[in-house]
Amino acid sequence: MGFDWSLPFGGLGGSIGEPDAAPVHSITLFVALLLTCILIGHLLEKSRWMNESITALVIGVVTGILILVTTGGKSSRILIFDEEIFFIYLLPPIIFNAGFQVKKKQFFRNFMTITLFGAVGTLISFVIIFLGLMFLFSLIVSVVVHTSVALGAIFSATDSVCTLQVLSQEDTPLLYSLVFGEGVVNDATSVVLFNAIQRFDLSHITSSIALQLLGSFLYLFFTSTLLGIAIGLLSAYIIKKLYFGRHSTDREVSLMMLMAYLSYVMAELFDLSGILTVFFCGIVMSHYTWHNVTESSRVTTKHAFAALSFISEIFIFLYVGMDALDIEKWRIVAKSPATSAGVSSVMLGMVLLGRAASVFPLSFISNLFKKSDNDKIQFKEQIIIWWAGLIRGAVSMALAYNQVKISGR
Repeated sequence: MGFDWSLPFGGLGGSIGEPDAAPVHSITLFVALLLTCILIGHLLEKSRWMNESITALVIGVVTGILILVTTGGKSSRILIFDEEIFFIYLLPPIIFNAGFQVKKKQFFRNFMTITLFGAVGTLISFVIIFLGLMFLFSLIVSVVVHTSVALGAIFSATDSVCTLQVLSQEDTPLLYSLVFGEGVVNDATSVVLFNAIQRFDLSHITSSIALQLLGSFLYLFFTSTLLGIAIGLLSAYIIKKLYFGRHSTDREVSLMMLMAYLSYVMAELFDLSGILTVFFCGIVMSHYTWHNVTESSRVTTKHAFAALSFISEIFIFLYVGMDALDIEKWRIVAKSPATSAGVSSVMLGMVLLGRAASVFPLSFISNLFKKSDNDKIQFKEQIIIWWAGLIRGAVSMALAYNQVKISGR
């Protein structure tokens, strides 16, 4: 079977899953770009301000420009993926690995503070962003309530990866633990919040609907958490009792991977939050299951989960970099540049305000219950935590793509 390689960007804009929509040369080019991101990221390893994710974003933008020039402005992407691919295949490895690799001693030592920032702080940020957007957008454009609520959930999701690049776990263990812990809990919370929002008609918000929304959020949060813990414990029990490692390391590793993914798909089957479930499943499996497997399986699973997460995150940033130059989106912006600039400024201002309103008051509350000055969050550390939450990552991008699909635009 032969392929026409004379048109390197032929068939652009195809969607994965459709017949002949994703020609092999486009897939090959995309994989080559992923490899390029890893190679360049390795060469820039000494730079604290550059990692593979940022490199992928930059390469995605550059590639998008080249494709636009090559195709005469018809497309900026090699392939078009269905939004569900982000949630089904790309986000689960990222979130699971965050739970699996978490430093459990520091995480559980500061669990209450991390939960305060990651869960309560996310809710505070969501409310402020949502209300601010509703009020200020009404002065600029006609706004749909559901869209403002969804944007509040999307922009409440933070990304701590870039900040962790400039922090040392040995020199600042408390700060590192809080930034990392809040980042992973925040991701799970924002996804649960986004899913809860989709269950209600928010065209007319009343106190009753607000209470139902809160109840739905709490239900999703706790049931998803319990399901993840249960499957994690089940995996530890199965591996401990059946002695898989004595017979085959491959089976042991395969069982851990499949049990991890089972937690996600079961949560989705029961209309729960797969992201939150797989996160807590990762924590439990790293604490119990991982210690019941052979040494070779420990090394294999640790690096396998990290590699899957690594590739998934680069994939998302590379795709977003190319998607940022989507000609159709820029045509919409070009029709009303002043409105677009105003909307972007409002959203940026609300993100800054929402982040400040969650970090500084919650830090004050947390410090009230700390007896030792070494355990208290100093003002300089609060500034860093505030700054860390201004960055948006893979979860925000996936939620944004999902919202676009839901709204039908």
